[in-house]
Amino acid sequence: MLLFTHIEGPMYFKGVYHLFYQYNPYGPLWGNISWGHSISHDLVNWFLLEPALTPTEPYDITGCLSGSTTILRGSKPIILYTGQDVNKSQLQNLAFPKNLSDPLLKDWIKWSGNPILAPVNDINPSQFRDPSTAWMGPDGKWRIVIGSEIKGQGTALLYYSKDGYNWTRSDNPLHFSSETGMWECPDFYPVSNVGKNGIDASFQGNNTMHVLKVSYNSHEYYVIGTYDPKTDLFLAVTHDFRVSNTQFQYDYGRFYASKSFYDSAKQRRVLWGWVNEGDSQSDAIKKGWSGLQSFPRSIWLSDTRKQLVQWPVEEIKKLRGKQVSMENRELKGGSVLEVPGITASQADIEVLFSLTNLSDAELMDSDMFDPQLLCAQKNASLSGSFGPFGLLVLASKNLTEQTAVFFRVFKGSNKFHVLMCSDQSRSSIAEEVDKSIYGAFLDLDPLKEKISLRSLVDHSIVESFGGEGLACITARVYPKLAIHEHAKLYVFNKGTKSVTISSLNAWTMKKAQIVPMGQDTIAF
Repeated sequence: MLLFTHIEGPMYFKGVYHLFYQYNPYGPLWGNISWGHSISHDLVNWFLLEPALTPTEPYDITGCLSGSTTILRGSKPIILYTGQDVNKSQLQNLAFPKNLSDPLLKDWIKWSGNPILAPVNDINPSQFRDPSTAWMGPDGKWRIVIGSEIKGQGTALLYYSKDGYNWTRSDNPLHFSSETGMWECPDFYPVSNVGKNGIDASFQGNNTMHVLKVSYNSHEYYVIGTYDPKTDLFLAVTHDFRVSNTQFQYDYGRFYASKSFYDSAKQRRVLWGWVNEGDSQSDAIKKGWSGLQSFPRSIWLSDTRKQLVQWPVEEIKKLRGKQVSMENRELKGGSVLEVPGITASQADIEVLFSLTNLSDAELMDSDMFDPQLLCAQKNASLSGSFGPFGLLVLASKNLTEQTAVFFRVFKGSNKFHVLMCSDQSRSSIAEEVDKSIYGAFLDLDPLKEKISLRSLVDHSIVESFGGEGLACITARVYPKLAIHEHAKLYVFNKGTKSVTISSLNAWTMKKAQIVPMGQDTIAF
């Protein structure tokens, strides 16, 4: 019976991928928060090790909360994490490997100098957590940010260190916003203006932008900006942080407390997020577990340099099994077409839609620019002109249960708008589970570009990527009928206008290998 929550410090070290995460080894509910630790060679198949950190010291006795990993000079990894004492004060701490020659880094030692930072002066003791991965400036000093709320403003507090162990607060935060409250799980990293390759957090060079991601309001918001490493001045060039469904998010569904890392082996930045539950605590106790991690995603700057793009890492294709395909097929208005021949409860689906003559597209009202509200008002059951069209995943035979991932196209005053929705309103006959409807706009021109959708379906989670990763929506669903061999996959068009399936490819996904420590020999 296990609880998995926030992603902590993923890293790649000496040929091994490490994933740390908040973890309750004694039950599926919140408590006994430790740092779970798993390792992999390919980001797909994992060995589960013993927890790296458990709450044993006065400074973390009520929980080893979120944090990050950093590899210091001399290839020396450290963990920076938030501990919570008996008074619920949040304190920053450090741990390091017991044996650097151990390729698995199984054992970690908490530093005798803990806590390294305490909430003082204007910092609320309960609003001081989640140190980021450190990056080095041109002065040779390390920097981190820590999430907080100062004077009612979400804040990324900035700290300096010469050695990674002793830290001093900067006079100024890296960034703050008067439009939000407490910031959790900050992540700060550079992205290249050219291509998809990732960049190490300490990279100093031209032709880059910087991303600041923070967690609040149950979502992962980010801004893109310029950063001067000499002055530590970060200026957002996209819309700054606020509470809004139009603010850029990593994922517009159920996805939180994410963490990225630079994969030096493949020169990419990889992102994970926590997919939390939408059922009850009693349901968690019944099934014996709660919470899961998303598929790992590569992340880079879009061609427009206005937003980020995400896509499942290439290694996920290792899980593809039996394949079915179709191409150049007209999907008339009102049609529902089954995609047979694969295991629909565990599948990888890629579909490409093309549209022509959009003169009859629905008009976009000037006050309808909240995509989540628009998806809720125009859900999968409501017919339009071009849309809804897309996929019905985890669907039962008679469509009593279905999770719809679809698009609609609207005509605005000077351009077309492509809306992507994930509709859980009919995902389960169970009553007391979350059935939210999520939405996002895709920054593409449907007259010049085809509309793509990739959905990864894994029994009770649906991760969908629209527009080649311009928008991502993760759904957590609880079907009772559409399970195992009873789950079906359909492509549908409930609009009045025809659309063309340029191509559709769907694969059964094999199970990843998850091996608990001690059950098998780990050869690294």
